[in-house]
Amino acid sequence: MGAAGQSRRLFLCIILVCLEQVAAQIKYSIAEEVKVGTVVGNVARDLGLDASMLAERRFRIVSGAEEAQFEVNVNNGVLFVGKTINREELCESVSPCLVNLKLVAENPMEIHHVSVEILDINDNSPTFQEEEKIFEIYESTHPGKRFQLPSAHDPDVVFNTVRSYKLNPNDYFNIQIRERGDDKIPFLSLQKSLDREKHSEHRLVLTSFDGGNPVRSGSLNVRVIVLDSNDKTPAFMQEVYSVNLSENVKLGTGVIKVEATDLDEGINGEVEYYFGGELDSEIYETFSLDKNTGEISVKGQIDFEKVDVYKLDVHATDKGQPPMSTDCRVIIKIVDENDNQPEIDVTSLSKTVAEDSKPGTVIALISITDKDVGLNGKVICRLSQNVPFELKPSFQDNMYSLALKDRLDRELVADYDITITATDCGQPPLSTFKILHVDVSDINDNIPTFTQSPIQLYLLENNVPGKSIFSVTAFDKDLNENAALTYQINREGRQGKMSTFLNINPENGEISALKSFDFETLKSFQFQVVATDGGSPPLSSNVTVKVFILDQNDNAPVILYPVSANGSAEGVEEIPRNLKAGDLVTKVRAYDADIGYNGWLETDEAEHRLLILVKDNGNVSLSATATVTVKLVEPKEAFAASDVKSAAKVDKEDNVTFYLIITLGSVSLLFVISIIVLIAMQCSKSTEYTSKYLQDANYDGTLCHSIQYRSGDKRYMLVGPRMSIGSTIVPGSHANTLMLPDRRHTSAEL
Repeated sequence: MGAAGQSRRLFLCIILVCLEQVAAQIKYSIAEEVKVGTVVGNVARDLGLDASMLAERRFRIVSGAEEAQFEVNVNNGVLFVGKTINREELCESVSPCLVNLKLVAENPMEIHHVSVEILDINDNSPTFQEEEKIFEIYESTHPGKRFQLPSAHDPDVVFNTVRSYKLNPNDYFNIQIRERGDDKIPFLSLQKSLDREKHSEHRLVLTSFDGGNPVRSGSLNVRVIVLDSNDKTPAFMQEVYSVNLSENVKLGTGVIKVEATDLDEGINGEVEYYFGGELDSEIYETFSLDKNTGEISVKGQIDFEKVDVYKLDVHATDKGQPPMSTDCRVIIKIVDENDNQPEIDVTSLSKTVAEDSKPGTVIALISITDKDVGLNGKVICRLSQNVPFELKPSFQDNMYSLALKDRLDRELVADYDITITATDCGQPPLSTFKILHVDVSDINDNIPTFTQSPIQLYLLENNVPGKSIFSVTAFDKDLNENAALTYQINREGRQGKMSTFLNINPENGEISALKSFDFETLKSFQFQVVATDGGSPPLSSNVTVKVFILDQNDNAPVILYPVSANGSAEGVEEIPRNLKAGDLVTKVRAYDADIGYNGWLETDEAEHRLLILVKDNGNVSLSATATVTVKLVEPKEAFAASDVKSAAKVDKEDNVTFYLIITLGSVSLLFVISIIVLIAMQCSKSTEYTSKYLQDANYDGTLCHSIQYRSGDKRYMLVGPRMSIGSTIVPGSHANTLMLPDRRHTSAEL
């Protein structure tokens, strides 16, 4: 081996890289058995990617059954060998040997397909299954007779596989090569008649050579034993038989029947059939051969996806001594059946998708494979209905990207279960499905919403400062921090002045007043509460709170006339004697700062209690008092009250009760009239009188009306307090009577 040959082989073994781009796909070539770390190519440069952004974009290999053979450096975009490559293990005898890689870069999402062709190097020598092959040949065999030799096997391909055979020089035999398809079959050809008496045995060496550089070889010892006898060999009807066989056929199914004839008679013409000894052991497990009939039957499982064609060598041997044999080739082509369901491989870029993602955003990569071929391997892929996603096919068959079709709204649908169904075109079609769960992540796209807007608050005056008066509540349809709300009072603008007297809990919206409100100085006001979420950027909304102060009876009436002095109101009115009943004597003016019922001033009462004091002018003044209660009752109401009371009596007492009520009513009426007449007579006798409005020391905010009158030498004052129904004055009390002594006279009359 020359130095130039070694250098050339070393160069091929170290690296053989070529680059081409076809239909948006990068293709490299590299020799097998190169060192780990050998550079295949710079995919970042060849794809036009920024190498400095590869790590940030998570540039990686995401699919391919042989991805472990290669790795990509995210620092510079170099694709290099990550594991020692053995082409024979990856592809066996398939040529070319291609490894398809799928590389993905995110943000934005890009998919790139890289194909690496593994180039074969001559790292395997041809080998024979046997160390020695023995032939028994009769000396009567005519020159030109051929005997099939075992074929050598070389796992290398193309030029590195078996290319030629050579037989060591001798006087009787040479080598002939017959090509059967891609295979080269060596035959031992008899060139000269044998003479057992001279040479009973011949030892030969068969050498097989491959086409590599340097050339590798393997050898087989061939031993020829010279015999006497049978001079006719069996002959097959055809040298090559071909048949089609469907996969998955039942065991015992007949495949084909071969037939050979022998012109000899008797036992020398009887033929038996055998498989060639150089066949793969798997063939013996898959097929059986009837040695008497030549029929080949199915013995094991037939699977197109494992082996699509079988090549069998069948020998026909007669029973002569020595036996004569011949051979033929049987090619069994396996027909594919639709017996494999499609397989779905999902490479998810992310299990969550933001709800503001734009249509066209790629969610996942989907690869569909079907081990069948033809229409049986053609797959149609579809998605479940009513989902905002779609499948976009790639330029490669059965490659799809799952992309967003419509806008998302997490508040309407928070997650999706996407059913991906793959159906092949076989008969009958086979289907499979896979469910991909995708969660929709929240973004801050909803503003806080108050449960009520505007809010009306009715607050009693004189509230306790610092205590809670109200709370506002808002909600946000978003999640987590996007829905975490804080509250604050808007202290800007015209409403900011009143907001200084308010405070709000930012976490729960509870509002407290820092001062006590007075209805008489402030009837109503309004302010704004702002709710802000925790999103980025934050969103907010506001609500107007209208506060109405409600009045309480916290103000006593104030008398305007007579004029108040030292806490009491007093006035003296002079009236002529000839005043008639109903004439105006005087007016008392008062007001109350409260409103509504709290500010109404009452003067009319249904009951009046009069205390009359009679006093003489003796040295020791003696006096007497009389209490007169005047009730104002309408006649109909009195009778109605009597009727109500009488209704509770027993029927036997109805008449007695009725007359008793009439009697008591009449007596009461006469008594009231008598008192009124008596008072009127006494008033008419007085020559002068004055009226005053006094206020008791225990004044409770009501009006008191007092009248002074004089009868002869006596002066009297009647005090009539404004009384509500049910109020009483203790007899003998002088709390509501003002007595004015007059020392000019000593006698008293009434």
